[in-house]
Amino acid sequence: MGKYDDIIDLPHYRSSKRPHMPAEARAAQFAPFAALTGYGDAIDEVRRPTSERLELGEGQLAELDAAFSVLSAEISSRPSVRITYFEADARKEGGAYVTKSGRVKKIDAYKKLLIFADGHTINIPDITEIVICE
Repeated sequence: MGKYDDIIDLPHYRSSKRPHMPAEARAAQFAPFAALTGYGDAIDEVRRPTSERLELGEGQLAELDAAFSVLSAEISSRPSVRITYFEADARKEGGAYVTKSGRVKKIDAYKKLLIFADGHTINIPDITEIVICE
């Protein structure tokens, strides 16, 4: 006689106090869990593209200096401009080139900031292109 011969042919127990759980709900308790929390986010962050800051050549620096001189002369009329600048990434090395359009309110030479009428500020050393719009 085997160890479980006395119970092997008995019907499966069902509680009379609790409803029967469907197979889908029963299987959910065995679903995988995130053993490494945050690992997926870290992988996504590494995969997110960034650009390197490009060094401007002599010609580009001369064009930028000329445009900046014109902008400085017209600052009292709050000229409308389109500025392309490098914005460093806060989380990893590199960044992105961003274009901002609007009216320039002030040039802060001491802090090296270009201040727009809407309050947005750009570091002057990060600027790669200035287009003064009419």
